[in-house]
Amino acid sequence: MFQIKLFEFSPIQENTYLLYNEFNDCIIIDPGCYFDEEKQALKNFIKSNNLNPKYLINTHCHLDHVFGNKFVAEEFNLIPHMHPLEKKLLDYAPTSGLMYNMPFDNYSGELKYIEEGALIKLGSDELISLFTPGHSPGSLSFYCKKQSFVISGDVLFYQSIGRTDLPGGNLETLLTSIRKQLFVLPDETEVYSGHGQKTSVGEEKRSNPFLKL
Repeated sequence: MFQIKLFEFSPIQENTYLLYNEFNDCIIIDPGCYFDEEKQALKNFIKSNNLNPKYLINTHCHLDHVFGNKFVAEEFNLIPHMHPLEKKLLDYAPTSGLMYNMPFDNYSGELKYIEEGALIKLGSDELISLFTPGHSPGSLSFYCKKQSFVISGDVLFYQSIGRTDLPGGNLETLLTSIRKQLFVLPDETEVYSGHGQKTSVGEEKRSNPFLKL
């Protein structure tokens, strides 16, 4: 069974998720650790709990979600996994960093690509990748059916949705992704977003002002 640990990193207040099981294997999703002390906090949690990182996954590759890719990849000998349409955003991330006055050392090594419907397995637990573009061209959400939760990246937030004014964003595409990929999940499905508090599919179907039918 997955345990979920949340870290809020960087001045952009990005949510980094660590999913780990009873065998101490773990998945690191969207490492946004920017400052050295944030990198150390992530490393300390992993070490103090005797966890074995098996996957590094990006829901998408805007700068705040990839600040820590290089650190995690090198520290734990992992290769980032992402949708192939996110490669351009990953390459552009350092330029975005300079625009926000947040320079950083970007990951530039080998990548592994995740397509829609791919399964990420950790022992007897698994995540299925859902293709949810709109905030970015190749954004993925990761759904755990057994435990009824989804890691949504910046697609769906509590009472809000991802911004679509960045390169590659499209409002109609985003709304379609939410309705056809996330809102078809059971209402009790917990939604762990890339920023802010968690919510549920049912809550957002009922009251998200951007998604009133």
